[in-house]
Amino acid sequence: MKKWIFAAALLFSTSIFAACGTQGTASSASSTKNDDTINVVTTFYPMYEFTKAVVGDEGDVTLLIPAGNEPHEYEPSAQDMTKITDADVFVYNSDALEGWVANGLDTVDTDKTKVIQAAEGITLSESDGASEEAGELDPHVWLDPVLAKQEVETITAGLTDQFPDKADVFEKNAEAYIAKLTDLDKKYQAAFDNATQRSFVTQHAAFGYLAKEYGLTQEAISGISPEEEPSAARLAALKTFVEDHDLSIIYFEETASSKVAEALADETGVATEVLNPIEGITQADLADGVTYLSIMEDNLKSLMKTIK
Repeated sequence: MKKWIFAAALLFSTSIFAACGTQGTASSASSTKNDDTINVVTTFYPMYEFTKAVVGDEGDVTLLIPAGNEPHEYEPSAQDMTKITDADVFVYNSDALEGWVANGLDTVDTDKTKVIQAAEGITLSESDGASEEAGELDPHVWLDPVLAKQEVETITAGLTDQFPDKADVFEKNAEAYIAKLTDLDKKYQAAFDNATQRSFVTQHAAFGYLAKEYGLTQEAISGISPEEEPSAARLAALKTFVEDHDLSIIYFEETASSKVAEALADETGVATEVLNPIEGITQADLADGVTYLSIMEDNLKSLMKTIK
């Protein structure tokens, strides 16, 4: 994003959007403080669910990035920045994903608004070299249940630091949610422990941490961003990979264009299945009660059709 656009948006936010109304659902962020309620703004869905699990009934947790939008190309509006500056706590994944945060924090009073980078302390890997984005840091740590637990712990520590009188509640809530992530991890381990075919092809390079955790091999059509266009050489290499490994499925994403994945599937004569990176959960999914945990269960079922 151009720095002058960002700066202008921030200046505009301070003068125009100071009186924005509040909303208490996951679909959009609250923009004013309630003195009696903790107000937490999170960037995208996994950060929302992890944080909501810890906060519980102690406050309002809201999404900044609207449902149905993925975070890779997101840029905050002036109103979005006001929501952050008005919050008690702001939670994001990492500078590798929400790169705009580094500049945006210049306008945030961090004594008033606690800023939590959930991936802090996790060593991010570089992308796998399959694309022009090779060498960029991979932010998709939330797709590894083990690293997701670490993110929940980091969020818990940040919330406790800001509200020490609620430490016991936060800790109890975090333990309950981490237990669910531990169960999820065990299901993934059990599913893949004895697999002999451990490779899969997916739309973009979002599942590198998950693959590493369970001894799998991810081959991605695109790089870190789902919107990156693969080269003809890359597609030819993937066609060979699919044939050499006798794969029967290529995975695509519902919230990004799937035309390249579908074209590759047609070229190789294989089926397609959804593998969800949980970046742009839809409003319909939210209304249906879909969660990070349920999507990860669905991802496991989808992967088990290839990993055997």
